[in-house]
Amino acid sequence: MKVACVGGGPAGLYLSILLKRQDPSHDITVYERSPEGSTYGWGVTYWRGLLDRLHAHDPESARAVEEHSVRWRDGVAYVDGRTVRHRGDEGFGIGRHRLLEILAARARSLGVRVEFDHETAAEDPPRADLVVAADGVGSALRTRHAGHFGTEVRAGRNHYVWLGTTKVFDAFTFAFTETEHGWIWAYGYGFGPEGSTCVVECAPETWTGLGLDRADEAEGLTVLEKLFADVLDGHPLTGRSAAGASGSWLTFRTLTNHTWHRGNLVLLGDAAHTTHYSIGAGTTLALEDAMALSAALRDRATLPDALAHYERERREALLAVQSAARHSAQWYENLPRYIRLPPEHMFALLGQRHSPLLPYFPPRLYHRLDRAAGRLEALRRLKRWLGPRVARTVQARKTHRV
Repeated sequence: MKVACVGGGPAGLYLSILLKRQDPSHDITVYERSPEGSTYGWGVTYWRGLLDRLHAHDPESARAVEEHSVRWRDGVAYVDGRTVRHRGDEGFGIGRHRLLEILAARARSLGVRVEFDHETAAEDPPRADLVVAADGVGSALRTRHAGHFGTEVRAGRNHYVWLGTTKVFDAFTFAFTETEHGWIWAYGYGFGPEGSTCVVECAPETWTGLGLDRADEAEGLTVLEKLFADVLDGHPLTGRSAAGASGSWLTFRTLTNHTWHRGNLVLLGDAAHTTHYSIGAGTTLALEDAMALSAALRDRATLPDALAHYERERREALLAVQSAARHSAQWYENLPRYIRLPPEHMFALLGQRHSPLLPYFPPRLYHRLDRAAGRLEALRRLKRWLGPRVARTVQARKTHRV
């Protein structure tokens, strides 16, 4: 089979690796519009479950990814001068540039052609048996057929900016700072000995009140370095313009599609779906898409059947993740509801922000019930049973109103 993969991110590169491992006779080319080594951003995060799946699918690339990753077990929250630390699940961070280097080298070693600095016109896609749109949230191939795919984009309320820092965090770090214009917060995690990723977020009124809507990048970084000076320990923040990309503030775009394939064209990763960055699942979901699509192409007799099976499988797998992402984003959009709790309680509810029940209980009551559920199996079962039903009821009401 001849495969053209448009987009040289983790999803496209990993799909090419898996397809070549399944059948070396596949003719596969990955087209990436950016020059080699010019990727934006600093680090991506993932968890032990993904690493185990990477080892099962391609041990060689998995070993390289693990070798170049940093890991943590603790989460720490700084809340206006107070600190809380909890032990949690094992997490990993790796530089985005390093991850792409590993995957591109592995793909080439298997015989995949990887062509950087190659712009693919949406009106003239590559000729192949299968064309994979792995070109991100702004996918040109998907946009050209947006009516067919039923693309919908919903913008979130809060503003955020993706930054780097030379400060190497030893835990997944949350920092909340109160200003006269409201709260502003950061998520930080290490990705290597050279530094960490630092995402800063705030409500629209805080963004404008601090003048961040009018500041250029250098001015904005100065404001943020002062606000988070205690957490950064004097280390600077770095904007995305230093990595060759825009450093502007954004609002998160949740993208969905009614269908993920059209003829021999199929959507992969962020071209098909996005989930809010606060759950740290974007890279994991992209790689899992590649795993599912490669398996469907191997196991199904025809291309239409394979693409349909891939879409059904991934849609079902994404339901819980998308729900968690929605509730996580809403937790931060309603931060004043939780931030005045005792720090230990606030951090506990931060860890429960994915729960569909949390918005419907007073925070202090939810915290007490959650602690009790941790001790009583009957309450744990009730919580697991009730949560999805509340979420479905609320979502159905919203859909009916629309």
